[in-house]
Amino acid sequence: MSTVAAVTAEDVDGYRQELIAYCYRFFGSYADAEDAVQETVLRAWQHRDRFRADSSLRTWLYSIATNACLDMRKAPSRRALPMDLSAPGTVPGEGASLPTRPAESWIGPLPGRHMQSLESSASLESPDDPQHAAELRDSLRLAFIATLQTLPPLQRVVFILRETLSWPAKDCAELLNTTVPSVNSALTRARRSIGDRAAATPARTAADVQVAESYVSAFERYDVPALVELLSAEPVFSMPPFELWFRGRSAIEAWWEGPGSICRGSRVIPTTANGCPAVAVYHPRDDGTFGAFAIHVLEIEAGEITAITHFMDAAVFADFGLPAELSPHEPLSS
Repeated sequence: MSTVAAVTAEDVDGYRQELIAYCYRFFGSYADAEDAVQETVLRAWQHRDRFRADSSLRTWLYSIATNACLDMRKAPSRRALPMDLSAPGTVPGEGASLPTRPAESWIGPLPGRHMQSLESSASLESPDDPQHAAELRDSLRLAFIATLQTLPPLQRVVFILRETLSWPAKDCAELLNTTVPSVNSALTRARRSIGDRAAATPARTAADVQVAESYVSAFERYDVPALVELLSAEPVFSMPPFELWFRGRSAIEAWWEGPGSICRGSRVIPTTANGCPAVAVYHPRDDGTFGAFAIHVLEIEAGEITAITHFMDAAVFADFGLPAELSPHEPLSS
């Protein structure tokens, strides 16, 4: 007969980062992921007398987190990126209004500090398998997160556990209180729905790091020709909460030379999001300060920028631990 095990707050806190990543994959929202993990911690503490010494604490916590996610999900809407909803647009004329959608319609970014904690844990767990950390980073990229949102909730859970976290079907079945055949069936349907949209991206290279640094420098100078030179042949450019998005160098260049020129004179802080380089952009104000404006997440492959996603909600800066404004001579730090 199994005995009750003592579960401490420290035990639960040791899994916080990976639980945030797990819930983020489910929701596509950092705020919702944090809420779900807070609920998980609360439920684990309230029901700590139910945990048995011969059980896996990790599996038990994931079971609680899964139920918290399923309880919190907001049907029938799902989060997306602009390119999931419409065809690419053209640069609007001066004074044109751009349609938007509510914040809860969009995939949000995952602050880089969580990715760094996960990669450190992955290195400790698999010191001889650097590919493991790369796969973990891929599973948190924005396009992959958006793809996950197309799956029904239970298929999404199974796909994340089996494909992303490499859980055995038996463990998934126990967590979901179902059978191995049911888990395998859900995974097959999820794979069929996703197809090749979950393909891995190439490993990051030194050239990719240089491209990110060059973007920071060129954007602060607002050197449009230099920015364009960093782009791939068919880059994607989006700006949630705006529905409009572009594909191709010429459209992006036209935006930077047109409406985007309001970014001229900005200050920037390098950061990271979703396993990718990112740039926090602050716009100049009349009083000489610089206000939080947008966070640019850069997808870089083979030394070229393939996608730039701008998160225009200034509230996101707090999630990244970044200030809401910069003084005129405040030193910048990454």
